[in-house]
Amino acid sequence: MALLPILCYPDPRLHTVAKPVAAVDDRIQTLVADMFATMYDANGIGLAATQVNVHERLIVIDASEDRDQPLVLINPEVVWASPETQVSDEGCLSVPGIYDGVARSVAVRVTALNLDGQPHTVEAEGLLAVCIQHEMDHLLGKVFVEYLSPLKRNRIKTKMVKARQLAEREAGR
Repeated sequence: MALLPILCYPDPRLHTVAKPVAAVDDRIQTLVADMFATMYDANGIGLAATQVNVHERLIVIDASEDRDQPLVLINPEVVWASPETQVSDEGCLSVPGIYDGVARSVAVRVTALNLDGQPHTVEAEGLLAVCIQHEMDHLLGKVFVEYLSPLKRNRIKTKMVKARQLAEREAGR
């Protein structure tokens, strides 16, 4: 398993709409393993392929406390979302150190393929439902900060650009 570089906001590649996975083959299985390794290493609970610059409809999630409930969603589609919403603080591996409130459906039902290429349905609520919706946004080219006010979004963008510039200068020393 390899650790993959995670794109950071405001990288324009994060706004790429992902294409469906054509076949669940060895390449996809390797990508899934690498994405889980990357997500766990970064202490995240979800990672979309878009975030590692692979623009295919693939998500890995493990929102369990013990990090022992890996979930793979290939070509996921929301088939139902509760009309009831709740605002929760969200963070993102592509926007490190930033957390803010986003309104999401309290529960969702998603159909997808699993790692064996078999269709399955996932019913989720709470943190898992939020995580699924957050990661599915990535597949549509949307980052959670886009739910925030333009003022907040611009402040975050400036902060992220400055942090990247500082890291590049330090790496050049």
